[in-house]
Amino acid sequence: QKQLVELGGGLVQPGGSLRLACTASGFTSDAYTIGWIRLAPGKEREGVSCITASNGNIYYGNSVKGRFTISRDNGKNAVYLQMNSLKPEDTAVYYCATDMQARGSNWCDYNGMDLWGKGTLVIVSS
Repeated sequence: QKQLVELGGGLVQPGGSLRLACTASGFTSDAYTIGWIRLAPGKEREGVSCITASNGNIYYGNSVKGRFTISRDNGKNAVYLQMNSLKPEDTAVYYCATDMQARGSNWCDYNGMDLWGKGTLVIVSS
């Protein structure tokens, strides 16, 4: 069974850091574009970052550029999201996702992602 599992959320003070992990099972994650998407109460779903399969291109949403870093560890079949200088507006449930129909893709299409994890909650508050 193909799954994505997110870990690493929690409560952090403004200015702090967290590292989220997305571990894949049932498939090789480096063959797919993996994205991080967040959903906050009262806000639209937001694509945070993604890393493509074929050439490792990386994309960031404007609200997180310069603060968040996405990376892969192929040996662990995982993708990470290092989040620094966190702000209260980063509070959300963070999901990792991929498009299982797009093996080897070199694009990032959050709307096309059809396999999602269950999410991990990040709360940035003092």
